[in-house]
Amino acid sequence: MFRYDHWANARLLESCRLLTEAQLDARPPGISGTVAELLMHIVGGEATSILRTMGRQHEGELNRQSEWPGLDGLISIANRTGEELIAIAERFDADTQVELSWRGKVYSYPKSFFLVQAMEHGVEHRTEVKVALAQLGFATPDLDAWEYAAARGYGAEPGTPTAG
Repeated sequence: MFRYDHWANARLLESCRLLTEAQLDARPPGISGTVAELLMHIVGGEATSILRTMGRQHEGELNRQSEWPGLDGLISIANRTGEELIAIAERFDADTQVELSWRGKVYSYPKSFFLVQAMEHGVEHRTEVKVALAQLGFATPDLDAWEYAAARGYGAEPGTPTAG
């Protein structure tokens, strides 16, 4: 699932390369932030989820109010967080409890919850960016799982090599 998530983030970020600064700062109706804010929120949210699997949070990861790192900077951060989420999922063997402090209280969550949150959060806000792109007159990237399967070479006829 996190290989898909990483692919979808990369594809969405690449599709934003044609946007001007004004378009990145646009906030079309019905969207919860500007395009740039949403992109930073997606990537920063992954970093927060990673930290939370370790019982940590809010250590300077990107958020909607962060200074825009530029699209190349954002892609670099997304590559790191995407690879790290894949690694966490690959070595996940026991659903331990993670304790987090928030406003003077400590809360306990199963570690798996933060992986679910990372996945759902990405889908939700990538959809928002796609809606914003469409409202700005841009073609939106197809982030469907079937598109991912084609990109990975899944669904090949038996006996033919796959991209893996």
